[in-house]
Amino acid sequence: MAAGRAGAQEKERPNFLFLIADDLTFRGVRALGNPEVETPAIDRLMERGCTFTHCFHQGSWSGAVCIASRTMLNTGLTAFRARKEVEQTQLWGQTFGEAGYDTYLVGKWHLSRPALKRSFLATGAVSPGMFESGPDAYNRPSPGNTWTPWDTSRKGQWLHTSQWANAQTDEIKHSAEIWADGAIAHLQQVAAASKPFFLYVGFNSPHDPRQAPREFVERYPREKIAIPPDYLPEHPFDQGDHKIRDEMLAPFPRSKDAVRLHRQEYYAHITYMDAQIGRILDALEKSGKAGNTYVILTADHGLAVGEHGLMGKQNLYEHSVRMPYVIAGPGIPRRKRVDVMMYQHSTFATTCELAGIAVPKPVEFPSVAKWLHGGGGEPHDAMFCWYLKYQRSVRTREHKLIVYPEAGVTQLFDLTKDPWETTDLSAQPKYAATKAALLERLRRFQRELGDDFCRPV
Repeated sequence: MAAGRAGAQEKERPNFLFLIADDLTFRGVRALGNPEVETPAIDRLMERGCTFTHCFHQGSWSGAVCIASRTMLNTGLTAFRARKEVEQTQLWGQTFGEAGYDTYLVGKWHLSRPALKRSFLATGAVSPGMFESGPDAYNRPSPGNTWTPWDTSRKGQWLHTSQWANAQTDEIKHSAEIWADGAIAHLQQVAAASKPFFLYVGFNSPHDPRQAPREFVERYPREKIAIPPDYLPEHPFDQGDHKIRDEMLAPFPRSKDAVRLHRQEYYAHITYMDAQIGRILDALEKSGKAGNTYVILTADHGLAVGEHGLMGKQNLYEHSVRMPYVIAGPGIPRRKRVDVMMYQHSTFATTCELAGIAVPKPVEFPSVAKWLHGGGGEPHDAMFCWYLKYQRSVRTREHKLIVYPEAGVTQLFDLTKDPWETTDLSAQPKYAATKAALLERLRRFQRELGDDFCRPV
């Protein structure tokens, strides 16, 4: 009898489906205000659940910003501690596995192999941090460059199924489709199981090389792509790592045609990934588990794609530090929007609270579960972000201060009046008090978080 009751309780525990994109800015989702891009599956998920409209990452010790962001996600540790303690601390998937969950990952991980082994009881295909596709994927458009997103011979996101999907016959598929296939197969396996599941799906999309089938690219005629309001031919100063790999994808200065090309391919890649997300959501419905499954969709960070004269994410403007974040599932109100500022790295603590699992003591980013049902106040009075020794920022609901210690530059933006961050107010006398207060808050963040990458600003 006791065993029967235990089995019944086990079946009642919620499942978790976690979907994480790579390089997906909050401006890359139609439901978040961009009418140019088609994201029906993500929009559908936002219809079903609660969207946090101001979700951020806390910064990076690496040009591969995804490493730092995903390390904070999977440890719950703030940026300077996560870098040092990731191999010793309790991990997110590990915590769920020890609580009796079937834990499984397919797709991008980007932490260490030992951390992967600790985090998941089983994995499908695990991808590298990014896929290369040769020199022709860079400096585009340029004379004589014939690279196209749909050319499967260019490798990159186009993979052989015999290598990545354990297929008996070999064909070429996009990474997003292969990861979705793996997620769907696992959902079919757990459909009849009594054990709750924790399924982590890591897309390499829409990270470059931004490849998609031709029909997806043709949905976005290049000449019709809008130039963003913060477009510049080049960033006005060297913000640090000015010529990092991401920035070499397009020629300097950035022509409007180049920006249209890269945004066309970015949108096509997003829409193709969205189609694979739709397949996974459909499979969850067919599994019979949807009613007791929390679905979380987010990204590791955003991307510039032509904004502020930049192409990459190695900057602290909104387009790069802010990403989509939605949770749908049992008891969560439909079409709910929450405007509080939160870190994507709060997912660890939030899911523990939703699952009734004790949050490990080292975890620093707080749960945002209470805001799913109303809540009150703000999780944070301000948001900190950093990039190597080059950049530091502090953001409140109204303003953002960015300091560039190596370049000797400071920027101040009024986000309520200037959400695209086009007008620097740092030299205007009437903003002197605001600038001073934000600078002091930034210094306090550096002390509180143990910023050992640069001198106090």
